[in-house]
Amino acid sequence: MATSTTGTGTITLGSAVTGYQTFASAGVSNGDLVRYLIQDGSSNWEIGTGTYTSSGTTLSRTVSESSNSGSAISLSGNAQVSIVGTAEDFREETVGSLSGTTIDLSSGTFFSSSVSSSPTYVFSNPPPSGSAYGFVLKVTSSAAITITWPASVDWSGGGAPASPGSGETAIYSFYTSDGGTTYYGFDLGGTFG
Repeated sequence: MATSTTGTGTITLGSAVTGYQTFASAGVSNGDLVRYLIQDGSSNWEIGTGTYTSSGTTLSRTVSESSNSGSAISLSGNAQVSIVGTAEDFREETVGSLSGTTIDLSSGTFFSSSVSSSPTYVFSNPPPSGSAYGFVLKVTSSAAITITWPASVDWSGGGAPASPGSGETAIYSFYTSDGGTTYYGFDLGGTFG
């Protein structure tokens, strides 16, 4: 999200950066606490947590770390704000189970899949609506494949990312809070090979 906010206070969120969604479109609700990254120019950055307010579309700031010695950076009026995950978000490293390409979400938060042909993934047993749940899927391919994702996945950027090629690994992250009606999907860095 773009912001024209200046100074070190609460951020008023502007429009979504091209190719990305607004916080509300990504499933953030009024009063939700999110982990954010602010980038302002090439060397000013801030990571923290903030409470999203849909009325006026604002985000409070509680700084975890920054390029300003751990204090809030003074915004220039031309910064970008995004929701991010940090190590704290992935501390529970419960490896879940896969049966073929069915991912049992009740069994963990990290899943690994090795494939040699194009998989069609199914997400089963999500937590009930109102419970936030995120998980990571690592896909390693030994052949050129095309992944088919559940229709309930809403991808960051508007479309599913490219599938890993032969000998490559891709890592994806998903989030739902509505019992699996919608999963917000993120490609975590392209492919590794």
